[in-house]
Amino acid sequence: MKPTQAVKRYARMFFNTVGVEDVPRALNELAVVREMMAKSREFKGVLENPLFSGEDRKKVMKEASAKLKLSEDTTKFLLFLSEKAVISALSTLVDFLTALYLEKKRRARAVVMTPVDTSGKYSEALKASLKRLTGREVDIEYVVDPSLLGGVVVKVGSTMYDSSLKGQLRLLKEDLIKR
Repeated sequence: MKPTQAVKRYARMFFNTVGVEDVPRALNELAVVREMMAKSREFKGVLENPLFSGEDRKKVMKEASAKLKLSEDTTKFLLFLSEKAVISALSTLVDFLTALYLEKKRRARAVVMTPVDTSGKYSEALKASLKRLTGREVDIEYVVDPSLLGGVVVKVGSTMYDSSLKGQLRLLKEDLIKR
């Protein structure tokens, strides 16, 4: 079985274990652990390295769980991932778990890239437009990308809508090269 398939299966398992209503809390806890793994090589090493015993992992996870105030479900799940040697794919798992949650809640996640900060000005109009387009409630994440020059790029799931000046210039260039 490919690691990605295993990660998806484990994410579904965790989703069913914690329940739909507790998934946001679990996602926050997993994100905190992912951050801690990125910051601490020692912590990451204990969880990922098969040379450490299960007892060592339990001891470290118990301490981290108390410090980070992790739920019992999340702690057990992280130990399980560590034993199965897929803890290194925690970021992929969090992404897939987020997608499962949004699908179950009939919500979509959009990333809106603009050259300047516009998060407050057009937020409601953009949400309404994206809701009509997707048929779902939309959670928007704004990203400022000065290289766009003007316009906006919206990514909803795997679909991208590019009305940026940079994107239009790229299309024009491609069209001119074809001729």
